[in-house]
Amino acid sequence: MEQSALQIPVGQPLTDDERLQLVSRVRLLASLGIAWHIVEAAIAFVAGAAAGSIALVGFGADSLVETLAGLIVLWRFADRRAEAETAEQRAQRLIGLSFFLVAGYVAVEALRTLIAANHPDASWIGIGLAAVTLVTMPVLASAKARVGERLGSSATKSEGRQNLLCAYLSAGLLVGLSANALLSWWWADPATALLIAGVAVHEGREAWRGEACEAC
Repeated sequence: MEQSALQIPVGQPLTDDERLQLVSRVRLLASLGIAWHIVEAAIAFVAGAAAGSIALVGFGADSLVETLAGLIVLWRFADRRAEAETAEQRAQRLIGLSFFLVAGYVAVEALRTLIAANHPDASWIGIGLAAVTLVTMPVLASAKARVGERLGSSATKSEGRQNLLCAYLSAGLLVGLSANALLSWWWADPATALLIAGVAVHEGREAWRGEACEAC
């Protein structure tokens, strides 16, 4: 039976066949992530517009940036770039920039919501979306981290951290939307969003400063 991405042994030299298999797995995981994030963004934008929730709209924007990160990884592991160290470094920095985009957008919109004291309506669709994302994204992030470790690909691991950031953001969104819906604490989701923006800045700096593995 084929090993799952979470069960790939680490610390062993790769044969050419193993490397090809791992590259194929990276492409599959990136494609699955892209498909989910497109659906996620559509739901978040529609539900956010209906409820007047900046947090939900910001969550949709994060989903689009994660889609971009997945496309960058697919570009990185296109056949003619799969062995290129320069492609690894370029992909890694592009993913770092995507973290900064998320941080900037979420921070600005959260501050605008706090200053204007906007009170969004309850969004049970948004709460359901956040709950599903909170469960699924850590699994996808772990799978990408394992494959990226075996390939020595910082870009792949950075993209996996994007998915983990999505889980953090969904946790904050779940708390914020639930507090608004159940307790009328309208300020909870923009306040949590500011914390998530800080996490995004940290991850962006790590991705930008990281060095591509010499094995690549």
